[in-house]
Amino acid sequence: MNMTPSQASHRTRALCGLAPVIPVLVIHDPAHAKPLAEALVKGGLPVLEVTLRTPAALEVIGEMSSVAGGTVGAGTLLTSEDVHRAKDAGAQFGVSPGSTDTLLSATEEADLPLLPGAASASEAMCLAERGYDMLKLFPAEASGGAAMLRALAAPLPHISFCPTGGVGPSNVGSYLSLPNTICVGGSWVAPDRLVQSGNWDEIEKLARAASQLGRD
Repeated sequence: MNMTPSQASHRTRALCGLAPVIPVLVIHDPAHAKPLAEALVKGGLPVLEVTLRTPAALEVIGEMSSVAGGTVGAGTLLTSEDVHRAKDAGAQFGVSPGSTDTLLSATEEADLPLLPGAASASEAMCLAERGYDMLKLFPAEASGGAAMLRALAAPLPHISFCPTGGVGPSNVGSYLSLPNTICVGGSWVAPDRLVQSGNWDEIEKLARAASQLGRD
């Protein structure tokens, strides 16, 4: 039996509630996968998004999937093929910058929980009508940022978001203080310079600090 949209959103909502930040990872070298995942999970960020933006992404997902305590998802899902390749690689959930009927149907048929992207009230309403009430606001800052989410909270109180895109240490608090924001997606916890140098201790420290972020 295929996963329903409401079941998918229930699962992604639970994942989003595990920590205030989901690291958004663009990894080029599979050798970095396990130590990076271990550092992030040890630092208190168990849910990881590996974007399908590099040739190594699928291998990285496979490597990270073996790390105890972590839940690894595939980001930048655009096509049905992406969905099947990601699941075969070991992804436990998916994330997309937007949504199409084809993509939604593919994730439902593959039983891959999806965090679909929306950038407007109309897009959010269409997804909610289908059964998705846990969404990714993307690109968050360019779409209106925390002010937009605050405005959406009153007419759409049943929809929650994980804003991603332009979210960092300087503005994360404004997002996490909102009632319709469960967590945020961000890349600042695993900057490329630290990944490339293998400075896993520093990444663990960044993850630990991010894991303590709360609502004001």
